[in-house]
Amino acid sequence: MRQEYFVYENPTLYQCFEWYSPEDGTFWKNLASDAAQLRQDGITAVWLPPAGKGSAGIHDVGYGVYDLYDLGEFRQKGTVRTKYGTKQEYIACLKALHDNGIITIADIVFNHRLGGDATEKVMARECDPEDRRKLISDAHEIEAWTKFTFPGRKGKYSSFTWDHDCFDGCDYDQKTKKSGIYLFDGKDWDRQVNGEYGTYDYLMGCDLDMGNPRVIQELKDWGHWFLKEVPVDGVRIDAMKHINASVIQDWVRDMRKTTGKILPAVGEYWSGDIDTLLQNVVGEKEDIGLFDVPLHFHFFDASHADGNFDMGSLYRDTLSERRPHQAVTFVNNHDTQPHQALESYIPAWFQPLAYACVLLREQGIPCVFAGDLNGIPHDGIAPCAELKTLLKLHRLAAYGPEIAYFDDADTVGFVRLGRRDHEDSGLVVVMTDRGSTSRKINCSKSFARQTLVDALGHVQQEVTVNEEGIGEFPVEGGSVSVYVTKAMQKKLAQPVSPRTQGSVRSGMARH
Repeated sequence: MRQEYFVYENPTLYQCFEWYSPEDGTFWKNLASDAAQLRQDGITAVWLPPAGKGSAGIHDVGYGVYDLYDLGEFRQKGTVRTKYGTKQEYIACLKALHDNGIITIADIVFNHRLGGDATEKVMARECDPEDRRKLISDAHEIEAWTKFTFPGRKGKYSSFTWDHDCFDGCDYDQKTKKSGIYLFDGKDWDRQVNGEYGTYDYLMGCDLDMGNPRVIQELKDWGHWFLKEVPVDGVRIDAMKHINASVIQDWVRDMRKTTGKILPAVGEYWSGDIDTLLQNVVGEKEDIGLFDVPLHFHFFDASHADGNFDMGSLYRDTLSERRPHQAVTFVNNHDTQPHQALESYIPAWFQPLAYACVLLREQGIPCVFAGDLNGIPHDGIAPCAELKTLLKLHRLAAYGPEIAYFDDADTVGFVRLGRRDHEDSGLVVVMTDRGSTSRKINCSKSFARQTLVDALGHVQQEVTVNEEGIGEFPVEGGSVSVYVTKAMQKKLAQPVSPRTQGSVRSGMARH
């Protein structure tokens, strides 16, 4: 996924929600009000939460998909609005973001459906939850919540209804009130998926049968409607490890061809194993990005190793190392935050180190999490204090070729040499997971005879680079320092003016 898909140099994707974002219906309105400030903070693209009606109504974060056509317009699941607001407020929010030059990325959830309107009698076999290829019962009749008729919408936008033939299986038998993993008779789990639990096709609810042509066509029909109905620019695709890779590849290709949009697309394939990602990733030619989950897990391991992690291996076997043009780098997200299913939260002390890597290196497109930028009140978690400064550094200083110093187990760093068309740009980053120390770095003659200061303020000592471009850069224990010129330090202290480009037009033509 090329950076120009995000319009700006040094793009920054912002996940604008966390799991416990308020459910009072003010989300879209508040985000619209924040658009100008986000632009000033350096945000160039916003990843929005799923906008469709969820099975839990106003309490649904959006991943418990009930009706993708209901964006907060129809009285279904006890409410008209979603957790985030109404359809009109959603569209107004997208317009406000566009007016401030921000790309909009919609979260797309295809894998499953929940909250069916009626049950159907279906012949099914129960599967071993540890190996879904093993059947642990004979075929028997169950009552499955597989009938989705959307009575509140009454056929508006689409007359398509879902029944058991649209699904491979489900997780509940209403007849016996028993939970389990049930494979419908005559069906099989999709094979081009992650191999955990034998096959990780099944995740939750009613699992879509991605081998059913009617299902595939309906997903395309919805995509055509959605991208025409609301002014979004790109998509984040949820739960890719549970969906046939070819289905995602074909859907993205069809959306780009049909709409004429550039349609930046970012996939979530939750695996820390780089070989699994490379074996299952959609085709490189499709320019689909992937979240760099292996890098996230390296951050997690380093932050919980009590100084015993090999910092020199931080990027080893990551997407940033193997496929940097497809990597979307991140520190935390809604699934990794405390109490969530994929909890692997990067704690406060390591967040500045991780965000320095994510925001200031050359590799990948960085994604900033709302829970880190604003805190997570539900759990009493404060914002990352350094994050706004790191965002400014990303926007103003992180330019030019990179020299990497990931050659030590404890103290590592990198240099960005700057570019002439970005005055005073360039920086030197030093970080350690152990005690206070310093690192001798050859930052090239680009910095020769210059005095550099720590933009984060962790180290007060100035560093004078010699005529050969070599300096000795201090760093506090368990910390990161980002050294810049004094001229850049002054710029960082001033309000950052919005980027010079105009507002974003939804439906941009392909380059």
